[in-house]
Amino acid sequence: MVKDADRASAVRTTIIFCLLTALCEGIDLQAAGVAAAGISSQFKPQPEQLGNFFSASTFGLFFGALFGGRLADSIGRKMVLVGSIAVFGLFSLLTPLAWDMTSLAWARLLTGLGLGGALPNLIALVSESSRDNRHSANVAMVYSATPFGGAIASLISMLVATSHWRWIFIVGGVVPLLLAPIMALWLEESAAFRGLQLASHGSEDISALASMPKRGSFKAIFADGRAPRTLLLWLSFFLSLLMLYLLLNWLPTLLIGDGLTRSQAAGAQIGFNIGGALAALSIGYLLEGKLRNRSIILIFLALPILLVVLAKSPTQLVLLTLIVFLLGCAVMAAQAYLYATAPGLYPTAIRGVGVGAAVAMGRIGAIVGPKLGGALKAAGHGYSQLLMDLLPIVIIGSVCALVLAWYTPRRSVIDPMGSQT
Repeated sequence: MVKDADRASAVRTTIIFCLLTALCEGIDLQAAGVAAAGISSQFKPQPEQLGNFFSASTFGLFFGALFGGRLADSIGRKMVLVGSIAVFGLFSLLTPLAWDMTSLAWARLLTGLGLGGALPNLIALVSESSRDNRHSANVAMVYSATPFGGAIASLISMLVATSHWRWIFIVGGVVPLLLAPIMALWLEESAAFRGLQLASHGSEDISALASMPKRGSFKAIFADGRAPRTLLLWLSFFLSLLMLYLLLNWLPTLLIGDGLTRSQAAGAQIGFNIGGALAALSIGYLLEGKLRNRSIILIFLALPILLVVLAKSPTQLVLLTLIVFLLGCAVMAAQAYLYATAPGLYPTAIRGVGVGAAVAMGRIGAIVGPKLGGALKAAGHGYSQLLMDLLPIVIIGSVCALVLAWYTPRRSVIDPMGSQT
């Protein structure tokens, strides 16, 4: 009984630390979008320069996720996660020292390296620490902290003057720098990874060792029938994050251009994030129950419908805020589903690289999204037209995710030897 209590306490500690990390990530991921008005006022960037600034962090995220996941399969989730948190906290804190758009972009790129290394590892840690009937619920719950962090960033932008945009990055840097040493002391490595290390160094079961893929092997995520699901996961992440990051970075600017004030646009953005957080919390529990399939279908049918409704709605604050809230619910629920699904597709030995590669593919979409928004804005596309331009992307992404759900088993069991059933 004492052992079970200790394990439950360790799981709670892991989830709390990962929730706080996701909250910090949400603040930083949203920071560029909500600080854009102040940055534009000070540096007077062209739309392409602003698009490059928005994309810089996600470009760093791509490499951070790819190599952070691979490294975690070799040296452990905890070590890479704590190091990544320290990196993105440090460079977020240094961002306010930037003197032009180029230096801002470089600061965001280096911040993104840390963010990218953290995300696949906190997802892997939560999944590997959870009971078999709680994988999806716990991963989705942790992911829900990301939009809550985005809401905090939007709230900060409402409370400070436009010219004080640097405070958003200061808050986004101080908190993770305080969190990193505490996690280094109190966070435990995942039991599945520790079991894999013991199996690799001390097991006499040669057949079990032979059946395990090489740790961190990129090729292995396509082996043993995993290729179709891996490719569907990549496409789903790419297209959904393209849409998400375009909206996160350009929605406030588009709403202001459509007639809302800066504070009204920030309020709508807070609604987007809060709706997303609540939906992410809910979808985790639904994925573990009888309504799993219906919930997935509802999410990916709602996405294109809400996008069209937002594009065609009149400029009325209450109506726009409600639609943005519902769109946030659909977008973030879709993201939570993908993050909850990804760890179960791969055995422990390649879970880091599998989830990291999927996150990295999503970050390519996150790079393309803001740049696409900047290009469309520079071409003269207005609020409604730009949103309608996204419709084919959203439809294709929804179809990929639905096919992935059809191919994916309801639940995967994660054991210390790294097998998957």
